[in-house]
Amino acid sequence: MIRAIRGTRDLLPPETALWNFVEAACRDVFRDYNFQEIRTPIFEATELFARGVGEETDIVSKEMYTFEDRGRAESDRGTSLTLRPENTAGVVRAYIEHKMWERPGVTKLFYIGPQFRRERPQKGRYRQFYQIGAEVIGPTTAGSESPARDAEVLEMLATLLDRVGIQNWTLELNSVGCANDRPIFLQALREALKPVVGQMCYDCQRRAETNPLRVLDCKHPEDQPIIEKLPRIADYLDEGCKTHFADVRAILDAVGVPYVINDRLVRGLDYYTRTAFEFTHGALGAQNAILGGGRYDGLSEAIGGPKAPGIGFAIGEDRLVLSLQQQQETDAMVKKPDAYIAPMGAGMNKEAARLARELRHHDLTIELGDETFRLKKSLETAGKLGARFAIIVGENEAASEQFALKDLTKGEQVTVPRNQLAARIQSAR
Repeated sequence: MIRAIRGTRDLLPPETALWNFVEAACRDVFRDYNFQEIRTPIFEATELFARGVGEETDIVSKEMYTFEDRGRAESDRGTSLTLRPENTAGVVRAYIEHKMWERPGVTKLFYIGPQFRRERPQKGRYRQFYQIGAEVIGPTTAGSESPARDAEVLEMLATLLDRVGIQNWTLELNSVGCANDRPIFLQALREALKPVVGQMCYDCQRRAETNPLRVLDCKHPEDQPIIEKLPRIADYLDEGCKTHFADVRAILDAVGVPYVINDRLVRGLDYYTRTAFEFTHGALGAQNAILGGGRYDGLSEAIGGPKAPGIGFAIGEDRLVLSLQQQQETDAMVKKPDAYIAPMGAGMNKEAARLARELRHHDLTIELGDETFRLKKSLETAGKLGARFAIIVGENEAASEQFALKDLTKGEQVTVPRNQLAARIQSAR
């Protein structure tokens, strides 16, 4: 038997009903905040992620699915391509390529789709996983650097989690500085690491030389006591970053969005500046982040574009759905048929199909039986599917345009004219 590749899986009903619910809720909230959808390619030039995400990140150095283009065009052959491990770099690439800064105001985009990382599969983590994300990006003249943009995104996410039914979430917040103060902090970090780095994991020893900020992102439990004693970036922020972070918090306080300061939060991507954040949920255990993001004021320049400060986030949809499953029954999300049509006798399939088409035009969910079924089998099937009603279609019913409508929850049966069936079923919803 050929099975799904390890680290991937099939999403099946009734679980897909919960996924559709989450995605529909996200689209509704994004519309309320004036975000519009963007769809970028699933694979991009490898250079985009190397320059944008950072060569020393775990994503680029360990986790990407990279391959050589074997296209027919000679100009394509030999190009290094990568299945997208995240989508912010691709969205910013599209922003640059299509000169979206020429549009009025800041550009507010959202996306929903699969991403790919060569990770060790575990609960809530897969090699093909799904993200829902959004980006706010634009020229400084449009206010893209404003702390109001950061606060609006965070308030939107709080609204979204409440809307889909995630309870007891926690917003963790930090500022990771900017190009002015980051070098000073990194130098202090290097000095503090020198006498202790030999006691840390191999990755931390490597990062201490290449990108010491990534040491703070280490997940090895035995390294945490050492990390806890390292310098804190909050002590090295310049006045601009301090003011920006204070203004973000002041707006969150004003709109009533609770948060906690986590001054070890740096996220796993090199492009973040100033505001960094995660929303966590206890139902997920140790790997408890539902979503995360931050500001990336230099990403556009890093991949060859103009100055275009931005802020964005990505929701791990797999993990969000997992959190919801801890709180509610998935079966309750599934839309049951409003009615099951039971054709009785030869030639009744076509009459049943005609009636089903009419009822579906009234936005009713209809399931069709088959003329070869006995009535007992049709009613049993309707009950197992959770249909509220069964409609019996035989020769007499088709000729008279009067149909037996059986309420499967009450056991009652009445005769209803064809032109009143839809209204009768709708009234019982």
